[in-house]
Amino acid sequence: GSSERKLYLKVKSGSGRLTVMSVTTATEDKVWVKRVLVPIANGSEELEFCTIVDLLRRGGLDVTVASVEDSLVVTCSRKVKIEADTLLSSLLEDSSFDLIVLPGGGPGSRTLGACEKLIEMLRKQSSDQTKYYAAICAAPALALASNGLIGTRLATAFPSLQSKLPNQQSVSEAVVVDGNLITSQGVGTAAPFALKLIELLSGLEVANKVAKEALIRF
Repeated sequence: GSSERKLYLKVKSGSGRLTVMSVTTATEDKVWVKRVLVPIANGSEELEFCTIVDLLRRGGLDVTVASVEDSLVVTCSRKVKIEADTLLSSLLEDSSFDLIVLPGGGPGSRTLGACEKLIEMLRKQSSDQTKYYAAICAAPALALASNGLIGTRLATAFPSLQSKLPNQQSVSEAVVVDGNLITSQGVGTAAPFALKLIELLSGLEVANKVAKEALIRF
């Protein structure tokens, strides 16, 4: 049978007006959209960041970009400036996300790994098998492994940093999934990485649709 459908609007205010940021369709008993947190710092890799955020949003996911710096605007590794949606420090303590995904970039990954609030969120995320956490490029080594968030799980990272991963079995793979941890190597693997995240959160059909529309082989 059919059930009543409702619309949930995510809005932000500014300059005296409200801007609709996303629209979520839900039934009475289930909200369909999944929430994703993408933290970003000065020195994060912008192409990885933009690929991840763009494709996840194309897949209908509710993505929040949070700066771990004191400013919403961060300067990425190739001097591209990106304005985050919010400061990580402004997130409520009980904020819940279905996925937390870290972009790479050496300096940015080190800053993410040094952010106590983010690492605490990632520890909770890693221990909840109904939720996912992910990282690409330098972040698996410099943000996750450095904080004991990979352990002996299968993972990969940027080639020059793969030696920092405890388990070397799958480091040559472009995208590695082990339980609720997903890792990837870098800029050239960012698209299949993001599509795998969409597949895990929303299903293969949605991931294939996004890939087809974006002309990506998946």
